Amino acid sequence: WSGLQPLRGFLFVALVESRMLDKCMKSKPKYTMNIVLLEDQTSDWSLRFVKVAVLQAIEADWQLNIAAGTETSVTYHTNLLCLCLRRHLFVLQTKGEVGCAMLGPSCTFATFFMVDVEIGLTLTIPIISAGSFGLSCDYKANLTRLLPPARKISNFFVHFWNFTRHGLKMHWGRAYVYKKADQTEDCFWYINALEAPSVQFAVSISREMLRSNKELKKAIQSEDRHSNVFILCGTPDDITTIKNETTIPPEIVFILIDIYNHGYHTNMTANPSMDNVLVLTLPERQYNNTVFYNNTLNDYMAGYHDGVLLFGHVLRQRLIRELRGRYLCAGMGGHYVLDENGDRDVNFSVIYTSTIDKQYKTLFVFDTSINETRVEDSTPSLPWPGSQLPDDKPINPNDLKTEDIIVIVLSVSVMVVTAIALIFYRQNMKERQNQKRWSHISQDLIGPLDGKELSLIDEDNRKDSCYQIHRARYDKKVPLHSLLLRIDYYNLTKFYGTVKFEYGLFGVFEFCERGSLRYVLNDTISYPEKTFMDLEFKISVMYDIAKGMSYLHSSNIEVHGRLKSSNCVVDNRMVVKITDFGCNTILNPCKDLWTAPEHLRKQGISQKGDVYSFAIIAQEIILRKKPFFTQACSDIAEKLSMVQYPSQTGFFRPDLNFETAAENEAELYMLIKNCWEEDPERRPDFKKIEGSLGKIFSNLHNQANESYMDNLIRRLQMYSRNLEHLVEERTSLYKAERDRADKLNFLLLPAPVVRSLKETGSVEPELFDEVTVYFSDIVGFTTLCQYSTPMEVVDMLNDIYKNFDRILDHHDVYKVETIGDAYMVASGLPRRNGNRHAVDIAHMALDILAFVGTFQLQHLPGIPLWIRIGVHSGPCAAGVVGNKMPRYCLFGDTVNTASRMESTGLPLRIHVSQPTINILQRTDCKFEYEQRGETFLKGKGNEMTYWLTGVTGTEYNLPTPPTAENFQRLKQDLSEMIVSSLENRGPGTNGMEKRKTLSTRVRRRETNGSQEDGLPEYLHLAITDIPSTYL
Repeated sequence: WSGLQPLRGFLFVALVESRMLDKCMKSKPKYTMNIVLLEDQTSDWSLRFVKVAVLQAIEADWQLNIAAGTETSVTYHTNLLCLCLRRHLFVLQTKGEVGCAMLGPSCTFATFFMVDVEIGLTLTIPIISAGSFGLSCDYKANLTRLLPPARKISNFFVHFWNFTRHGLKMHWGRAYVYKKADQTEDCFWYINALEAPSVQFAVSISREMLRSNKELKKAIQSEDRHSNVFILCGTPDDITTIKNETTIPPEIVFILIDIYNHGYHTNMTANPSMDNVLVLTLPERQYNNTVFYNNTLNDYMAGYHDGVLLFGHVLRQRLIRELRGRYLCAGMGGHYVLDENGDRDVNFSVIYTSTIDKQYKTLFVFDTSINETRVEDSTPSLPWPGSQLPDDKPINPNDLKTEDIIVIVLSVSVMVVTAIALIFYRQNMKERQNQKRWSHISQDLIGPLDGKELSLIDEDNRKDSCYQIHRARYDKKVPLHSLLLRIDYYNLTKFYGTVKFEYGLFGVFEFCERGSLRYVLNDTISYPEKTFMDLEFKISVMYDIAKGMSYLHSSNIEVHGRLKSSNCVVDNRMVVKITDFGCNTILNPCKDLWTAPEHLRKQGISQKGDVYSFAIIAQEIILRKKPFFTQACSDIAEKLSMVQYPSQTGFFRPDLNFETAAENEAELYMLIKNCWEEDPERRPDFKKIEGSLGKIFSNLHNQANESYMDNLIRRLQMYSRNLEHLVEERTSLYKAERDRADKLNFLLLPAPVVRSLKETGSVEPELFDEVTVYFSDIVGFTTLCQYSTPMEVVDMLNDIYKNFDRILDHHDVYKVETIGDAYMVASGLPRRNGNRHAVDIAHMALDILAFVGTFQLQHLPGIPLWIRIGVHSGPCAAGVVGNKMPRYCLFGDTVNTASRMESTGLPLRIHVSQPTINILQRTDCKFEYEQRGETFLKGKGNEMTYWLTGVTGTEYNLPTPPTAENFQRLKQDLSEMIVSSLENRGPGTNGMEKRKTLSTRVRRRETNGSQEDGLPEYLHLAITDIPSTYL
């Protein structure tokens, strides 16, 4: 290909100057080149096509080498499959027949095995290939490729997609890539390069792969397709096939990769199907040689012919030490320019079909050496509108035009601006009207607190407090009232205005999360005395109040008038702030424990009265007890009276023990005493109080000989230890509750099931090969219920089943459930126990039967209790059913058979099946049983069954079962026995009539005379929040 510039690099030169080549040149007078090519009838690079060209090149090179004193001999190595090449080359390497260079192979797989560093054959000789297009052969030190590799194709698409000059094409950013199933060697690797996620094409271009003809048709016909550009590799026949199978929209463009097809230059008349196709191919080649095989000359033949000349030329230059720098060579295929990686640079032509004369013409040329696209035909006749390449993005008919979008945007903008202007106008008018009103905040702006705005106040303690509180949220924080407008201080809550509801007028103040100071003083758990609320912290709390009151007294408000511990609030940073100030014009001052004596006698407010209130709050902080705490008096009305009307012996004040005060507390106590002086003029103002507290706090630090940082660290350590103690305490409570919950769960479900539910939230059903199931019920239970009240039935079943449960504790069994009078037990699950399941069930059944023989009904003394027991062994499945109130249930024929054994049994008998007897016979326990004979079981037919009667060597006090003849009269006899027993108790209210309302336990108290007159007749169930509390 002519017109290329010389190469920038010199990779091939470096290869020839390798040690391997030097060794080859010094040790041999002849130089061998291995030719590794396929030998088939179809491939363009097979030996039958290439051999003639290679032999001619060797002959030509021989004549040139004679002058240099060198000689070249050729050996052949052929192979039919690329993947078997490794084995044949290994044989050559073993025999020492590997020459100084290798010509071929063209197959990428074979070349990769030869040049790869990790899995290759470690060949260090130069390899010249007309092919080996794949990305896996890129950047290999000893490989030179004389045909454009896949990397060059990928680079073309990246730069061509971004090419926008001369107005022939817009910027493209997306494409479809069609990958056929049956492709030639070059097409396979060219499309593979566009598919690989690591190349720049996949990174910079949004491409979608189409892997079948069906997907291609669907993408072409879809109105919401990804792109209008379709890339495929093949021939014009592939385009014809596609157009015959589907209708092509006019805005679609195909880019056909057909690099080595000479037909676009030899046959200028275009294929009728190529009207909307761009073809990527090589420019027209003028082979400067007449070597043909069966009138065939292709690019592979030219490449391998020129590869022999290339190697011979380099070899001669190497021998005479004249090879320097860049390399440019001419051969059958034209001039060869190699890049820095040993790959040939070419010019790609982009060909289109003219709509005027239906001829192939070149539209663009792409130079791979500089990655540049230039226009060859600036006025082409393209089939698309405007004679331009279409946009890669499909046009959606539902999309709005640019003019429509502009009109809509302008209209919406005008409407938004108008709406904003109206909103601001109405807001300004409302604010002007609100300024004329006392209540300037609308009710509509007050809403409930969000769930995320949580208070740090314990709700349990809040419920115990006897005060009414209304919390609401107001986001429009614009204070308007003249007196409160300038109040903005760190220790005063921010005032935002007032709001009037139908039930009163309310002030809107800043919300403090930790609640009032009164609540903090009462909470000794969250704020412990010796760690958190030590003397320093108490002084800092008083200091915050003093600073807030000092600022308030110097402001336009001048006086608070309602100062108390419940009006001092604490925010989340433990800063104390004063609230409820400035309301004296709408709220009358109240008389309470914080009110100064002069204001108790004569209603009013004053700054000195606030100082007295501060002293009462300070006493609360010091002692952390109730307001105005005194041991001598606890009645609030009496305290107010004693303060208002003092006795002749002295003035009544709360307790503050000066005698027991420490040295660092005496000055603080004296300040508090001065603040609650009877004479208001003798009380200090808050400026002096603020200074005195600051001095006391500084002296406290000086006496401790520690810096503020040391004090902070010490307090943090104390607080940390207190938190650890609280965590341990709460953890122990949590563990105790968890153990109680686990214990309750273990009573409801098996332990393995509970653990599985806790860990995974589900229980996998399990199949057990052999278990033993026990069923029992009460004979004549319906008759007993007929003559018993519901409470008596409950008491009766409770007494029976509690004793049954005690018996179960001595055996390896699991109680499944109780339904009415039915009692179901199983062994061998959920924990498998070998053959012990039948033994444990048998022992348990004997113990239960022995207990029944001695049991007395409390409400029907003298009436016998008859039960029938059925036992069967076999496989079953078990699992938990349901999410709410889960139950561990058994499923299978074994359960049904055990139930049939119970229902076909007799009173006071243990009915056992043959499988259970077989298991018992295999154990060491010598059970005694009697053969009952064949018994009809529903669903199974006649089965041999047995009566279990005892264990040899063990005495069971079993009751005597009734005979089979008496069984038919048992229910009638039981009814007669109950009626006779009830009639013997006496007529009237002591007989059957009163039994309809009283339970057994209540009647028992009446009979024993322990029930006093006037006590309730009924027994009520007490329900509490504590699960362990029951009656």
